[in-house]
Amino acid sequence: MNVDLHCHSTASDGALAPAVLVARAFEKGVRVLSLTDHDTLEGLDEARETAHALGMQLVNGVELSCTWGGATIHVLGYGFDQKAPALVQAIANLHDGRWLRSEEISRKLSLKGMPNALDGARAIQQELGDSGNAPARPHFADWMVREGFVKDRAEAFRKWLGAGKLGDVKLHWPTLEDTVETLRASGAWVSLAHPWHYDFTRSKRRKLISDYIGAGGHAIEVVNGHQPAEQVGSLAILAREFGLLVSAGSDFHGPGGWSEIGEYRQVPEDLPLLWGRFKHDPIIATV
Repeated sequence: MNVDLHCHSTASDGALAPAVLVARAFEKGVRVLSLTDHDTLEGLDEARETAHALGMQLVNGVELSCTWGGATIHVLGYGFDQKAPALVQAIANLHDGRWLRSEEISRKLSLKGMPNALDGARAIQQELGDSGNAPARPHFADWMVREGFVKDRAEAFRKWLGAGKLGDVKLHWPTLEDTVETLRASGAWVSLAHPWHYDFTRSKRRKLISDYIGAGGHAIEVVNGHQPAEQVGSLAILAREFGLLVSAGSDFHGPGGWSEIGEYRQVPEDLPLLWGRFKHDPIIATV
């Protein structure tokens, strides 16, 4: 695919620095890219510089965490004003919250005989690239592997860090409504990330999308990496029913992971593409 609207760098929980990620995307044939790190804009300037040098179109992007129905939901924003006051404040709040979360994960792991987890996870993170953001669960997982507490990252999540486990520390994220409002106030196009990722019933997923539209959302991500084809089909049906634009991306975090940058299942041809609404500037796309 020559468009990828979902990927992560070392600014959040990815394995490649923003510049390296952009260069890899270019090598893989991507010409329109959005870096959507979790709850941070830290990597955008570096990514933009490399994209400019390569003649690629970089779309300002972010993946924001929020809550709905007692669950953590992710919302993607595109083409926003990077200096918009509402977004800058929201990112600052999320930054502080993520550090508190990492400290709590470390405290809980220490009680289970795994001391100094935060320092270890931070060291793993800094080896990948300089970042002022808190280490995320994948960094804790890799530290646990390095220290011999688990055999691999999968075991770390299965036993300690995955949903419902000791290290799955919940934050007081902003609401879905507030998050969509923040993005729209910043001039963003808004897409609901991987709607099938959430462990919802069919009716609850429909309610999520309905409430998301009510909050002002524009699109849903119908394709996320190599998710099963039947999920793509079901999300396409929902997009048609609710009259939504659609987005797609690899959700790339690093080589050898969920999917390669620029690789994801085909978007059904009849669906209206969110990226068709972006202004096509060779340096950056805006609303």
